[in-house]
Amino acid sequence: MEYRQLGRSGLRVSTITLGTMGFGGTGWATPVGQIDVEGARRQIALARDAGVNLIDTADVYSAGLSEEIVGQALGSSRDDVLIATKVRMPMGDGPNDAGLSRHHILRGAEASLRRLNTDHIDLYQVHEWDGATPLEETLSALDTLVQSGKVRYIGASNYAAWHLMKALGISERLHLQRFVSQQIYYSLQAREAENELVPVSLDQGLGILVWSPIAGGLLSGKYRRGKEAPAGSRHLTEWSEPPVHDEDKLYDTIEELVAIGEAHGVSAAQVALAYTIAKPAVTSVIVGARTEEQLTDNLASAELSLSTDEMARLDAVSAQPLPYPYWHQANTSSDRLSPADLSLLSRHIG
Repeated sequence: MEYRQLGRSGLRVSTITLGTMGFGGTGWATPVGQIDVEGARRQIALARDAGVNLIDTADVYSAGLSEEIVGQALGSSRDDVLIATKVRMPMGDGPNDAGLSRHHILRGAEASLRRLNTDHIDLYQVHEWDGATPLEETLSALDTLVQSGKVRYIGASNYAAWHLMKALGISERLHLQRFVSQQIYYSLQAREAENELVPVSLDQGLGILVWSPIAGGLLSGKYRRGKEAPAGSRHLTEWSEPPVHDEDKLYDTIEELVAIGEAHGVSAAQVALAYTIAKPAVTSVIVGARTEEQLTDNLASAELSLSTDEMARLDAVSAQPLPYPYWHQANTSSDRLSPADLSLLSRHIG
């Protein structure tokens, strides 16, 4: 297992993170998995044996049950791993039970600490943008948690690039704790993150944690053109996260994953994970599995190295049109581009 620096922090994180949305698995999370405490212990043991040192959860996963199960499953070994959790989503019906106000952040952190049975959170992430709360208030509340020792590092999730830049500017101006990472959706199924979120991470020194790097199972190799979806599958039905806008491109990508996987004697899922791990600015990919067999397979991707040709084949089959202003920059500005610019534009410059 490789360990990478998380942004500009001194924290080193395994290239695979254990995701826990399926821990508990109640309410809207039921289709993701229904893993109890014993099942969580086994998954955590498998992950730790493979070298994983970060566990990612959120207060909203099964209304706090995921955090409770993580805390119970870790028990006395809590300090042997890093815990990341999140705040922002509704945790009740009251007018202040959601968002990124100082009230909700501080109250949410205290509740997460109790559920996790710990005295600190290693990485506390704002789960989503809150355009109704001033960023100064949000960042000040997060800074308070760090200064108190209840939180070690802070991160963002599902922010736009301008949200991130505004937050980083405020942190610098007010001398508040700075985001060290962002958690984003990024996979061969949808590479929009390469337009702005990857370049801003490279330019500003943010680590990237990737959620759903196998597109919720779409890139596992189980979904094939002209064949029925696997029994109990969630995607291409009523489950719309992530959305699929081009099924033909998706199936073309899956076929390439399967072909490369067969050449290595591994699953398509492993290839999809190895591809994302190898992309610029990515620190770690978050894998969550309904079964221990799936988790074991996913963990093996940490040892898979794809060739330059294989990466290029996957880049080509999953390529998306270059939006404005990037196509214009590729045509007219190739003589003065930064490494952050080139993370997107290098493939488009002749």
